Amino acid sequence: MWRRVIYHPEVNYALRQTLVLCLPIALAWSLGELRLGFLLSLVPACCNIGGLDTPHKRFFKRLAIGGLLFTVSSLLLQQLLFWSVPLPACLLILALLFGVTAEISPLHGRMLPAAMVAAIFTLSLVGVYPQWYAPAIYIIGTVWYGLFTYVWFRLWQEQPMREALSQLYRELADYFEDKYSLLTQHTNPETALPPLLKRQQQVMDTITLVYQQIYMITDLKHPRHKRLMQAFQVALDLQEHITVSLHQPDEVQKLVEESHAEAVIRFNAKIISQRLRVLADNILYHQRPTAFNMDNELSALAKIAHQHPDNPVGAFCYYHFSRIAHLLSSQCPLYTRSLMQGQNILPFWRALKSYCSLKSVALRNSARLGITLAVGSGIGTVLDLPKPYWILLTIMLVSQNGYNATRIRIQHRALGTMFGIIAGAGILQLHYPQNTMLLLMLVITLCSYLIVRKNYGIAVIGFTITAVYTLQIIALSGMDILVPRLIDTVIGCILVFASTIWLWPQWQSGLLRKNAHDALESYQQHLRMMFDMTDNAPELSYTRMKVNQAHNALFTSLNQAMQEPGFNSRYLTDMRLWITHSQFLVEHLNGMTVIARDQYVLVPELSKAYLNSCEIAIQICQQRLEYDGPSSDTSMMQIIEPANELPETLMERHIERVLSHLKAMHTISSLAWQQRPHHGIWLKRKLRDNN
Repeated sequence: MWRRVIYHPEVNYALRQTLVLCLPIALAWSLGELRLGFLLSLVPACCNIGGLDTPHKRFFKRLAIGGLLFTVSSLLLQQLLFWSVPLPACLLILALLFGVTAEISPLHGRMLPAAMVAAIFTLSLVGVYPQWYAPAIYIIGTVWYGLFTYVWFRLWQEQPMREALSQLYRELADYFEDKYSLLTQHTNPETALPPLLKRQQQVMDTITLVYQQIYMITDLKHPRHKRLMQAFQVALDLQEHITVSLHQPDEVQKLVEESHAEAVIRFNAKIISQRLRVLADNILYHQRPTAFNMDNELSALAKIAHQHPDNPVGAFCYYHFSRIAHLLSSQCPLYTRSLMQGQNILPFWRALKSYCSLKSVALRNSARLGITLAVGSGIGTVLDLPKPYWILLTIMLVSQNGYNATRIRIQHRALGTMFGIIAGAGILQLHYPQNTMLLLMLVITLCSYLIVRKNYGIAVIGFTITAVYTLQIIALSGMDILVPRLIDTVIGCILVFASTIWLWPQWQSGLLRKNAHDALESYQQHLRMMFDMTDNAPELSYTRMKVNQAHNALFTSLNQAMQEPGFNSRYLTDMRLWITHSQFLVEHLNGMTVIARDQYVLVPELSKAYLNSCEIAIQICQQRLEYDGPSSDTSMMQIIEPANELPETLMERHIERVLSHLKAMHTISSLAWQQRPHHGIWLKRKLRDNN
């Protein structure tokens, strides 16, 4: 039972965050310096935003860089204010200065908002404490945070990766169960496919997260890490077989009518899904898996496949289900992969040179953030607020990448702050003794961190209550700031929303063509690898993962585009159909990858002919996405018809389906191009990246 509690992701995270906040307060309270303890508790917020709460190969180096940036940000802000530089200009300068971190790598890019939050906290201390006080707080607080986090991850070794792996196995179980519970509904892709696309997106996002966790492991040769790496490779094999589809709904319906195949397939899928969830618990709670065997269940599926040899559905399901069962029972990967692909980290001077370009995304993001903060501080001046730190802090906390994520965060933040202020006012009116209030704040903090990952809006209520009490302790003005803080929160949310729409918006609907073009490029690379280098299993597995990730990026941009204001609904409807065919194509590529490694592929002449046909079809689709003008490629699409009219092998059937989907995607591209918006980024002609 204790494993279920102490290793639970939410409980483990809440305990870590609560202890790192509350231990300095408890120590300072015992020394009679409670105000200092609350000031030190502000530093972990900066460290969390900066991504310093994750284990990493260079943990102490990143910690030192983070502490240095916090200190420099604090000193620069105070010095600029001492030189009578207006606060809006100070914030814009700091944002542009620290924005170069995003050019180095995405992980380093998290230092920008963390350094700005440190500057905002410093703003609240200017004029109250000496100039050296805030930098000293950041140095001491960062050292404490680093030591605590290091000790915590030494006690709970590889727990972050275990949580991600456990989540991956659960996502695979949900995806597999949903897929075969809709067995007879695949005749209508409009209703059956969207839930599966969302499930697959979650699987690919979790796989990407595990890759990041692997990169941060310091000692890959340790036996515990080897076992986790093996479990991840098994998960990649499982994902390969689970995402494969035959996509012959007529044959599925025929087999279901002629036999009890539907009940057998669903029962096998249920057994596999249950086993995947058991393995997820075993990984998370440090338990050894029990023996597993499903030969009896598979024998019924094999019998159906034998009784209906002319129907490919039975043989298809038996083959992939048996491979999945073998993986679950042996817990050994089918193929050894190279999991360490490395991270793209630019040297500082190259990053600075790239950052100084007007085309730099990092420069636009930092300028957007700096201008928003400058306007917020300007509004604070108009409202006669000498330190509008709550407006600025709200801007930092609700700013997200993309319109939809920012909109959701604004809603949660505004509503959570409103209810939190009401609850905080009620608690302060109770006039409890200080020790009782501190214990109450401890409980509220722990409960808030328990739910923050899944219910951010509710957690904000708890965070607002503790913030109100913190201000009461530091400035003895908790009751006086309730209504102004609510107004400040609303102002900050409005500013962030306005900047997301009007300041260099990154509309995903405008990036759909680019993402679709990149997805087609990844499909072509994988087909070349499959037909030219079938003996290189690790490289083939890696290109297959790139195919799935490219399609996942495309699907993500479509979901975000559907939420953006003023989008062209007819254009996005066409692109949704295009992405549906792309999903079918990806699943066929997954199936072809399995065949290429496990079975005889094709004779060289036929393999070359099919590869040429697929490449021509992909390039024509890319050209349709890239160039203006009416479509005149119908005759060219007829050239890619293969000579073999009756495919004999499963590989050939997959290729035939791939070609048919490419033809449909080409037709849809022609229609979608006519429905596209006729301004801005949608008219961008250059889709290819410069190498």
